[in-house]
Amino acid sequence: MSAPASPPLAASNYQIFRLPDFTLKCGVVVPELQLAYKTYGNLNRDRSNVVLYPTSYGAQHMDIEWLIGGPDSILDSTRYFIVIPNMLGNGLSTSPSNSPFPPGHPFPFISHVDNVIAQRRMLAEVFGITRLAMAYGWSMGAQQALHWGALFPDSVERIAAVCTSARTSPHNQVFLEGLRATLTTDPNFVEGYFRTHPEKGLRAFGRVYAGWALSQAFYREHVYLSLGYTSLEDFLVRDWEASFLRRDANNLLSMLQTWLHSDISDNDVFQGDLDKALASITAKTFIIPGQTDLYFTPEDSLIEARKMPNAEFRPIPSIWGHRAGNPSKHLQDQLFLKAAVADLLNDS
Repeated sequence: MSAPASPPLAASNYQIFRLPDFTLKCGVVVPELQLAYKTYGNLNRDRSNVVLYPTSYGAQHMDIEWLIGGPDSILDSTRYFIVIPNMLGNGLSTSPSNSPFPPGHPFPFISHVDNVIAQRRMLAEVFGITRLAMAYGWSMGAQQALHWGALFPDSVERIAAVCTSARTSPHNQVFLEGLRATLTTDPNFVEGYFRTHPEKGLRAFGRVYAGWALSQAFYREHVYLSLGYTSLEDFLVRDWEASFLRRDANNLLSMLQTWLHSDISDNDVFQGDLDKALASITAKTFIIPGQTDLYFTPEDSLIEARKMPNAEFRPIPSIWGHRAGNPSKHLQDQLFLKAAVADLLNDS
């Protein structure tokens, strides 16, 4: 008998910014778009200490706030006012799981353009913030940071883009299409919508993800044993399956669609011209790929970094693959990111 699904994710102590009659990039008007966010630290008098830290795929703010703390943390909330906006589709902001769209009705396509426009309005209307000291993000969070840099270049001083891309590459799309095909083979997926919690599909989804998110060397060296797992199977069940069993499958599909079509040039400003969009990012930018990331490869990142006028390429020398950019369990990678952020913030 299979184990019961873990309880849904829960979060507290966050705020909701409401945007009535919000027109998405796809043309659908949402009667009331909701952006969930949480803040850390204090906003200074001239509002010059703002760090925006958007969430990544499947994550909510409490999943990524581990790197926020005092001076010894990657992001220092004693010095900076840090804002985590929850990505649309993640279950706290407007998502399939909490939207007014009835079950079975297609949830509209969400673009990162929608995310950053909602974030910009929240910052301006709630806090009077019009400029960021830094946009920091990992994976899909960093896709949003790069969208900020391209669309609002005068509003961002610095960008730390960790394990990400300005445009989702064809190989990354293959990875994502494989995930979607795996998840939607679950029998609970009917007419484009999961009617009940698809435990079988989510377990399979987690196992496929595990092969991409960590490197061959990570598995060859059995690093998972040092993390308290007794075997590879134990790691796959208690880490990867358990992680995705907590998620809402319809939300995962929505965010996956956003990721598939992520492209900083796919808008009226750049009209598909990626080189022009990259050249528009004038913020001091650190492009920080994982040296062994299998789907945001350092080779792809270097190509994009070279087309930005003020970018520095700083790959993480790690066997943790994509997870090197979110190293809650690996001190060496934490120290690398801490040093990179310190260098970026101290750069005038």
